[in-house]
Amino acid sequence: MIVSSTVGSVTTIELAREEKRNALDQDMVQGLSAAFTAAVDGGARAIVLTGRGNVFSAGADLSGPVYDQSFLDRLVALIEQIESTPVPVIAALNGAALGAGLQLAMAADLRVMADVAFAGIPAAKIGVAVDEWTIRRLVSLVGAGQARGMLLGCEPLSSDRALTLGFANRFGDLAVAQKWAAEIAEYAPLTLRHYKLVLTGDGARDDAPEERAAAMRAAWLSEDVQEARAARAEKRAPVFQGR
Repeated sequence: MIVSSTVGSVTTIELAREEKRNALDQDMVQGLSAAFTAAVDGGARAIVLTGRGNVFSAGADLSGPVYDQSFLDRLVALIEQIESTPVPVIAALNGAALGAGLQLAMAADLRVMADVAFAGIPAAKIGVAVDEWTIRRLVSLVGAGQARGMLLGCEPLSSDRALTLGFANRFGDLAVAQKWAAEIAEYAPLTLRHYKLVLTGDGARDDAPEERAAAMRAAWLSEDVQEARAARAEKRAPVFQGR
């Protein structure tokens, strides 16, 4: 479900679970982690992350272990690993990047978006909540107003709007991202590593106050989450009660 290929100093890592819209499960999370480790150990000077088919990633697989704490812990660790990878990472968004898929894209250093690509965090529709890092990094990348619309209103972010806001650095397909990665791979590695450390030090990794951490836990442990799961199985809209 994870396919890696290397040309010169650039490694391309592809999410290859097209029949599930590249949704993340335990195996994909573990495979992605291993692929990033192998790319760095193999001497890659730049990494491109993309999805096969017409979706970057639809997020966590809701039919799988997404509600298990062990899966969430591994997903958080993967995002931290991508963010701290010592070489530039470019996310090539070939289509929708939703939920955990958007988190992967936000952990990258640069983003190239196809014109049909869009991003979103529909967590409020299924009763769960994203973590403090996701909210802070989203604000850092798109601004507070757009972030509020995406989080509270579940509004999607189009590629046009993403480029205007600076979330997307360039328009284009995988070939555009790979060409850019090849150019970046020729730059001074120590300079790029320093820039990465400074740019990712935007406060997104600061500890959340207990009140906010408790609010996130309350969402994940709520009756509303169980209602959302039942509604999905029964193919109906959930009815949330706020408890």
